[in-house]
Amino acid sequence: MFARWNRMAKQFARIAKDITMAVKAGGADPAGNPALRRVIQNARAVNMPKDKIEAAIKRATGRDAAHYQQALYEAYAPHGVALLVETATDNPTRTVAAVRNVVTKNGGNLATSGSVAFLFKHMGVFRLDPAGIDQDDLELYLIDHGLEEMGESTGEKGEPQLVIRGAFEDFGKLQEALEARGITPLSAEHEYICTAPAELPEEQAQEVLALIDKLEQDDDVQRVFHTLA
Repeated sequence: MFARWNRMAKQFARIAKDITMAVKAGGADPAGNPALRRVIQNARAVNMPKDKIEAAIKRATGRDAAHYQQALYEAYAPHGVALLVETATDNPTRTVAAVRNVVTKNGGNLATSGSVAFLFKHMGVFRLDPAGIDQDDLELYLIDHGLEEMGESTGEKGEPQLVIRGAFEDFGKLQEALEARGITPLSAEHEYICTAPAELPEEQAQEVLALIDKLEQDDDVQRVFHTLA
């Protein structure tokens, strides 16, 4: 139960930062700010209360709102597993020191830029409620708007989901195409999809997962992507 609350608090904190960055880039009106619309959808997907969403938007418009910079760090976990650590920070010096500290203390090392990223594909990922959707028809329609992969998955609560992926460069085209069809995604994110997953014995895999968990606990870390199968 405690771990679930921790995860929820982390999700809310990540969304609040995403809201701040979206508002600063495109304003506080979701109708005229597609990035903010997307973040609000993602907030609802993790059950973030409406008053918390509204408070985050209001806070982002204030004079004292933090200015976050996004940075992506490349690293190796133990046993050669590659990591991409996505951060949003108002102090990059603090963040890189914290990431390096966690990685090296847990048997890994920071990598030079480009040495890990080639193992991932940067993609836009949309998750939809499949109810009432003709999947074959939607797939044919979206191919013209950048669709690369489409398949079924399950959400955190075991509910069925339809997962749509396209190149990150086509994110906007896919989002607009779904909106034109009147489809509101459960969530819409950019993700780094591993192209060469690494299999490890259970004990070694647990070492890698322990490092990822420690990284995710850092306030500046938004998400961690990895090559562990």
